[in-house]
Amino acid sequence: MVRSSISFIAIALLLGCTSKQETDLMQAYNEKVNYHKQLQKTEKTQLYQDNVTKAMLTATYLYIPNFENNDTRDEVFIVGLYLEDKASGKINGKGNTLTLNGKTAKEIKSLGLDDERLKNLPFVTPWSSYYLVTFPHESNKKITLLYESDLYGKGKLHFAKVAKYVLNKEAF
Repeated sequence: MVRSSISFIAIALLLGCTSKQETDLMQAYNEKVNYHKQLQKTEKTQLYQDNVTKAMLTATYLYIPNFENNDTRDEVFIVGLYLEDKASGKINGKGNTLTLNGKTAKEIKSLGLDDERLKNLPFVTPWSSYYLVTFPHESNKKITLLYESDLYGKGKLHFAKVAKYVLNKEAF
């Protein structure tokens, strides 16, 4: 009788603690799931001059797989650009170019810091300028954004339409 009472009490204590912790954990996970999904699709590159960051580019790939054979959707990114010298230009302005696998953007739309789309991004800073950049469809599973600045050089950001671990490691 004593054994069954102790077992019952132990099981009740374990179930009571576990369920509260589990619901708290699931709630915290659900609040952050979109953040972590976007973090997996975000890359950053910095351009230096005399060991000082002169330009920093962050890009989040907004691709959502749909598993259709004839997927011809455009490639869309939210790109953040920090330039130490604000007079050095915009994302595709004088002396700066942004290409995706060698192709120029179809459309570049400036975003304000209060834009709703920036709220789910993992890395937003008040000193960067943000853009919604649309490129023509790319059939490759591996894609590379290349930012080139006449003043600071070039930086590459590597993305994939499938999980990167599925692709050949030499590809990046």
